[in-house]
Amino acid sequence: MLRLLASGCARGLGGGGGARGLAPGGRARPAAGLCDPGGSQSRQASDAPRNQPPSSEFVARSVGICSMMRLPVQASPEGLDAAFIGVPLDIGTSNRPGARFGPRRIREESVLLRPANPSTGALPFQSLMVADLGDVNVNLYNLQDSCRLIREAYQKIVAAGCIPLTLGGDHTITYPILQAMAEKHGPVGLVHVDAHMDTADTALGEKLYHGTPFRRCVDEGLLDCKRVVQIGIRGSSMTLDTYRYSRSQGFRVVLAEDCWMKSLVPLMGKVRQQMGVRPIYISFDIDGLDPAYAPGTGTPEIAGLTPSQALEIIRGCQGLNVVGCDLVEVSPPYDPSGNTALVAANLLFEMLCVLPKVTVV
Repeated sequence: MLRLLASGCARGLGGGGGARGLAPGGRARPAAGLCDPGGSQSRQASDAPRNQPPSSEFVARSVGICSMMRLPVQASPEGLDAAFIGVPLDIGTSNRPGARFGPRRIREESVLLRPANPSTGALPFQSLMVADLGDVNVNLYNLQDSCRLIREAYQKIVAAGCIPLTLGGDHTITYPILQAMAEKHGPVGLVHVDAHMDTADTALGEKLYHGTPFRRCVDEGLLDCKRVVQIGIRGSSMTLDTYRYSRSQGFRVVLAEDCWMKSLVPLMGKVRQQMGVRPIYISFDIDGLDPAYAPGTGTPEIAGLTPSQALEIIRGCQGLNVVGCDLVEVSPPYDPSGNTALVAANLLFEMLCVLPKVTVV
């Protein structure tokens, strides 16, 4: 059966997918980094075959291990240009829990995705070697220790030259990820889509939870504050000057009401100029969208962005020096239809499509 499945994948993907999927004689090759640790130690040559999602013309969508877009699962980032990674953590949440199940549910819905993006002309799997690296083994009883585990995992990913695309998990996870990013790239720019600014200082006496990651990043000099934009901010607050901290740091704060009933293409033109050529990170909290489109999240706020505006934001990052991305706060227990996870999977694919070196035709 495994041999037949590999052969079917090869037919669906063309010569490149077949060359990687089968060894001489038709035998299925082991996944690089799992059964064949030495098979991915060097960067793939530009003309070497790359991983491809299997075509539903030849492999039923219900078949296979639950990985992002049904890509191969690797244990090591070596040899990869980009990778999907899950961080199943939700002990930093302040309201509804459940984001620990987000990565698994996003992967389940990603079975509907296909490898080409006709709207933008992007063909990410023709130019990048991509795989699913599985999940970071977090400590669900200790948030500080979880942040350490996340930081150490991402240090290895970044050191290998692999761009991480993260499936969250609550928004606390962005803090240790940016610690690893800054070690390699220095302070990074940030495109942050969210209903909330996540720049609180403390809650219940704690300085680390999903409302504080960007305050901690500023404290540690991880962000290039003149190149930070926060889009979709809205909702009630404890005070009327809730935006003061972000603006005092030099962040561009774009309120949700300034986005209502308009295209965000002009805004993203300004953002591209602001970001320049230096490294940037994209952090997308799914509650940036209106809960009509994405109800499965921990802290929903009415009157948010639409999915089409989300696409305009992400596609507006095309051409920027994107060094990492995350999609956080999907809580499947509040997403009975799976629509929130489906939107999240699509947005992660769009992030993959705007990475540097992605072929666009």
